[in-house]
Amino acid sequence: MRIMNFYVDTSVVGGLEDEEFAADSRALWQCFEAGKHRLVLSFHTLRELQQAPDAVRRHVRAVPEQHVIVLVESKEAEELARTYLRRGIVGPGSSSDALHVALATVGRVDAMVSWNFKHIVNLGRIRLFNAVNLELGYTLIEIRSPKEVIAYEE
Repeated sequence: MRIMNFYVDTSVVGGLEDEEFAADSRALWQCFEAGKHRLVLSFHTLRELQQAPDAVRRHVRAVPEQHVIVLVESKEAEELARTYLRRGIVGPGSSSDALHVALATVGRVDAMVSWNFKHIVNLGRIRLFNAVNLELGYTLIEIRSPKEVIAYEE
């Protein structure tokens, strides 16, 4: 199996400490720690995590540096996020979510991973994000929950 780059938003890191999402989040996190896949974060995610309890933030520090990629925000990603907002894919209150999708798109990750079913991991919205991406010359972005990207051993 090839190593994939998975952009995770804050919900996945927080999911490690949430009873409902912990099992699948931990299975994915173990893949990052072992180097089976690379954890892709952004400075945007790291800023959001500054508000999280230390129990959540320590999970990021547990992944070896060589298994982590940190994406820098860019005017390109910010403009793509603004386009998502202008097109009404998400509302103005979800500009952070739009930026996560834009960063993952511009960063050309294998998939964006999130537990945010309302604004991100939502078939209708995924289609709209991808319509904009294709129209502007970007590739399709795979958006999945941790449950969908972890490999289950038999």
